[in-house]
Amino acid sequence: MKKAYTVFRLLVVLMMIAAFVACASTPKQESTGEVVDDSVITTKIKSLLASDEFLKSFQISVETRKGIVELSGFVNTQKDKDKAGQIARGVEGVKSVKNALIVK
Repeated sequence: MKKAYTVFRLLVVLMMIAAFVACASTPKQESTGEVVDDSVITTKIKSLLASDEFLKSFQISVETRKGIVELSGFVNTQKDKDKAGQIARGVEGVKSVKNALIVK
């Protein structure tokens, strides 16, 4: 009976370890916290761009993955492109910005 109890405890411990490993983030998969952080960053940047008097008229797409922000879309001037990049860099949690905005 004691041996069966020991085997049962070992199986429970192994199942717990497997559950922790399955939930860990990998280079190809983001954890839930990383996805939430990225969506918060994206929302903050979109909000700031929409509240900017000059940039709100442009359709600027914002995508964030692991703190790296990519801006895409069209703007009228290089100054607008630079300003959008500056706004994105100013948000907490942003590691870098890929400014792929195209000047018309």
